[in-house]
Order: sequence, then structure tokens, then C-alpha cells
Amino acid sequence: MNLHYRVEGEGKAIILIHGLFGSLDNLGLLARVLKNDYQVISVDLRNHGQSPRSEHFTYQELAQDVLAVADELNLASFAVIGHSMGGKVAMALSELAQSRLEQLIVMDIAPVAYQEHRHQNVFAGLREVAKHTVSKRSEAETYLAQHVVEPGVRQFLLKSFAKGDNGYDWRFNVEALIANYPTIMGWQPVTPFAGKTLFIKGQNSEYIQNEHRSAVANQFPNAKAHMVANTGHWLHAEKPDVVSRIILNFLQS
Repeated sequence: MNLHYRVEGEGKAIILIHGLFGSLDNLGLLARVLKNDYQVISVDLRNHGQSPRSEHFTYQELAQDVLAVADELNLASFAVIGHSMGGKVAMALSELAQSRLEQLIVMDIAPVAYQEHRHQNVFAGLREVAKHTVSKRSEAETYLAQHVVEPGVRQFLLKSFAKGDNGYDWRFNVEALIANYPTIMGWQPVTPFAGKTLFIKGQNSEYIQNEHRSAVANQFPNAKAHMVANTGHWLHAEKPDVVSRIILNFLQS
């Protein structure tokens, strides 16, 4: 699985990993800040962006894909930053690359299996768009809005709705993501990672809760936590300057 990725800047290497329905552009504001001091590698996970498609979609496989990028770039050591599902990929990577991973930053996700189905409306909207021949994004948004009421969520999804050789289509593999959704929401605990780790939570987000503390401590015994006030799950998009500063302080500490 040869992932599509982008390399910017020079210095110590940092790998950025986007979340579900995303692409390497999702952490672009963060990459723009970090590339001034670091070599930043932004990846498209399998079944997302311009990376290959696959029916197989476990966190072990996703982490192995990212590690293959690090190998291709001959990175002896690196830091990794992941948001949401990408945070789980980053945590899985900590098990595969313990000796090479210098710092781990996880944005608004816990190392646990989530029981709640959070994306039924999104999948319904994506399938609704797929039923129609669409010639522009505004048409796609009309169909999407039948199921996805939040304008911000629609705009996020539409960033991955692009024109290809056969017209407009999603840049993520909708049916593979639906088929693997239990795995995406699930989690297999990893071998404890003793390296420097930071969990960043959006204050208004429900993805990291007090009851997750023991799972974090068991798998990441040296983890620190930072809460970003008045933000939700998309904390890096809502307060990019604050989140960038928190990340830089941690990387340079």
C-alpha cells in the first residue's frame, strides 16, 4: 500500500495523520506552522484522498502503511500527530515503531472502543449523493443536506468531493468505510508506549471522557493532557493558533 503523501520543510520529521472522511489537506493549517521548523509529512490514509483503495481497514494495517512512508523517506526517528481516527492510527503506530517514535500527539480521541454510532447520517448523505449524476458541488450539497443538517459538516465532506475522469465523486471509499465502521469505532489495546505523549481535548467534545483515563494511563503511561477551551472535536480548525502553540511547546519541551 503506497500512500499518497506530501513533504514540506526541513528538520526533525513530523508525520500528520487526518481523520475519517478527511485527507492530508485537513491538517494544512498545522502543517503551515510546523514546516517552518520541521520536515512535515502529511499523508492520505488508505481509502482516503489520493491513496489506494482496499477492503482491508484495520488500525494495524493503517499504521503499517504510515510506517512504510517513514521507511521510504529513511526516517530513523520521527514524531506523529493524529486527529480523531488518525489519532488511533498514530497510537497503533506507537506499537509498531516504539524505538523510532520520539513524540506522540493525539487530538481528541481516546484509545478505547466507542459504542455509539456517530456517522449514520453522514453515510446516508454520502449514499444519497452517489445515487445521482452530479455535475457540481452545489448539487451534491443539496442531496447531502437531506441527511446532514450541519453546514460545517457538509463543507468538510465536500472538500473531498472532486472531479475525476468519470465526473464528480468522493475521494474516500464510501462503501469500504461503511463496511469497516465497527473496526473504525473499535480498538485493540496496544503495548504500553513509554515515550512522550500528549492528548489534546476539545472542551466541548465527547470523544475524551473521564472514564477513559485508565485506558490512557495503561497504554500511554507518560501521557500528558491539554484541554482547549470552547472548542469541539475539530479543535485544530476552530482554534488553529492555540492548538499550534500547544503542539510546538510540547515538541520543543
